[in-house]
Amino acid sequence: MPFRDPDRTHGLGTRIELEVRERLEEAVDYVCLEALVQGRRSRGLPAPVADNAADRREYTQHVQTFLQQLERELTAGLDADQRRRVDTTSAAPNEEARLMRVQVALARLLPDYWQRFDAARARYLAEPAGESGSGSEGGGLLARLFRRG
Repeated sequence: MPFRDPDRTHGLGTRIELEVRERLEEAVDYVCLEALVQGRRSRGLPAPVADNAADRREYTQHVQTFLQQLERELTAGLDADQRRRVDTTSAAPNEEARLMRVQVALARLLPDYWQRFDAARARYLAEPAGESGSGSEGGGLLARLFRRG
């Protein structure tokens, strides 16, 4: 089971990158689904539904927000050489793909990547509902201010 990709024509480096990407996608999916469910629960809303367009948009916003947070936190202490190696990932078809490429590069570069990922995950999930999400459904600035008052 070490490599689930049936195409064995890739070199070892490519196969490792594919495996890291798959693991990252699973981990990000878990974090963002958990954040979505927690946010819904805290607002007294029903659980998200896979075929609901609004739920998908909210989930996608969590993915983008979490990946941006990871990028900020994990690239902050990089030296010039490490930053150069991560910056080669900038040619991506969209922002989500670029953010994921950055995480794959960081996972391969940093020996303590998964410990840092776990710490970032804990911080993201500990944020009050709405502050890490899209701001929809009561998570905007005014709604947060009025809830506190």
